[in-house]
Amino acid sequence: MPALPLKQAPYFELPFSLGDSLGYLFNIWRPFNQRFLLLMLAIAAWTWFTPSLERARHFELDWMLEIALRNLVIVLVVAGGLHLLLFTFRRQGDDEHYDARPLVKNSKIFHFGNQVWDNMFWTLAGSLPIGTLWECLLLWAYANGHATLVTFAENPVWFIGLMLIVPIWSGFHFYWYHRLGHVEPLYRWFHSWHHKNVNTGPWSGHAMHPVEHLFLYSDLAIYFFVASHPVHVIFNAMLHTVTGPTSHCGYHRVRLTRFFSLQLGDFMHQLHHRYCDCNYGSYETPWDKVFGSFHDGTPAGDQLIKNRRRQLFEKKNQTVRT
Repeated sequence: MPALPLKQAPYFELPFSLGDSLGYLFNIWRPFNQRFLLLMLAIAAWTWFTPSLERARHFELDWMLEIALRNLVIVLVVAGGLHLLLFTFRRQGDDEHYDARPLVKNSKIFHFGNQVWDNMFWTLAGSLPIGTLWECLLLWAYANGHATLVTFAENPVWFIGLMLIVPIWSGFHFYWYHRLGHVEPLYRWFHSWHHKNVNTGPWSGHAMHPVEHLFLYSDLAIYFFVASHPVHVIFNAMLHTVTGPTSHCGYHRVRLTRFFSLQLGDFMHQLHHRYCDCNYGSYETPWDKVFGSFHDGTPAGDQLIKNRRRQLFEKKNQTVRT
């Protein structure tokens, strides 16, 4: 377990502390932290691995496949690499592993009877093309003036400010779409596919119903209405494409080399997969605390969730009797 109790970003804590908020921002954006590396990846993807806006004026298969190939390489390197490192070669054994149970094999719960194969299929056949199509749609919109393009040279303050807002916006969107997915019958129809993964691995992050992939990336739609740049879109997309595998990798910290490790796992979300009805959001959303569904990883958090379940059960029974 990581250090407990879990704490969310201080932006929404009362009384508000500017010092704590700035300290959190500095920590989360520090060089060689995951978010900083994602930003560098987005800049590199835009600079060298994204078609020019001139080519994107018309929907044509060649430039769209270039984006798909770029995203495929990223997914294979991140999800595939982490799986090989952590689960195939077992480079760090169970050191900092949240749940030491093996990933599921020979089970009818998963397509192909295998958790990893199921997860890989839905990542590559669902998430990859749908995420790519969202990117292509926005690139076409910039090229044809349907989305307002702003560059760093034109407005550096807004350009950088929006980059800081992107993860907060993505977390806000994730909570509400995710919370909706836990409402029946949407849970039974769609989101239950993802929750077959009680114990998660890198390929589990995007193992979900294709309809959910559509909504997962739908936070990109905001760039039709907000002045922005394709690098903001790519960065936002990478918060799903890359952090899906990393946050579900099952390990709190991953040793990439002898001298360098990264905190990739998300214990808050790991608790969601274990208990299902808590921690619907991310560290940068206040809604779990507002609605009483925040589990901080401690025995007190266990009791809070038990009490919440009991209250909901009693309320449901009272409604049925009425």
